[in-house]
Amino acid sequence: MKNKLKYILLLPFLWFFIHSAYIIADGLIDRQGKADLAVVLGNKVNEDGTLSDRLAARMDQSIALYASGRVKKILVSGGLGKEGYWEGDKMEEYLVKNHIPKKDIIVDNDGNNTEMTVKNTIRISDSLHFKKVISVSQYYHQTRIKKLFKKLSSMLLRVQVRNILK
Repeated sequence: MKNKLKYILLLPFLWFFIHSAYIIADGLIDRQGKADLAVVLGNKVNEDGTLSDRLAARMDQSIALYASGRVKKILVSGGLGKEGYWEGDKMEEYLVKNHIPKKDIIVDNDGNNTEMTVKNTIRISDSLHFKKVISVSQYYHQTRIKKLFKKLSSMLLRVQVRNILK
């Protein structure tokens, strides 16, 4: 009886370990391919209008993708933060300051959460006839992003991942 109880109590820890290992491994894989679009998921804009460290790291990764020719355009997506700034607009400003042409930036200020960002990305990709998207976010966010793309996309949209360790 005690052995059975031990195994039953061990199950949640085992589940947590396997689940965590899957998310980490899944989130750290970057296939190094090219895509039509990089979608950068929004995050906090500071009270002074600057990007949080986490959001700046995402933006820097999108700039690297663009500069290396892995993506043609960058979609910045976020909502209105409690600090009073539209994340998409602030992200666009950051890209322009870092020499990304405005013609290659798409702003989505209706991406209030991950699901809305994915829905909007699918709609925008469809209208522009894009077939491949690279999502830009921290590694622990990527599994959820990919699952939402699979769930919500009726088109064959191939989602790749660009991971950030910060």
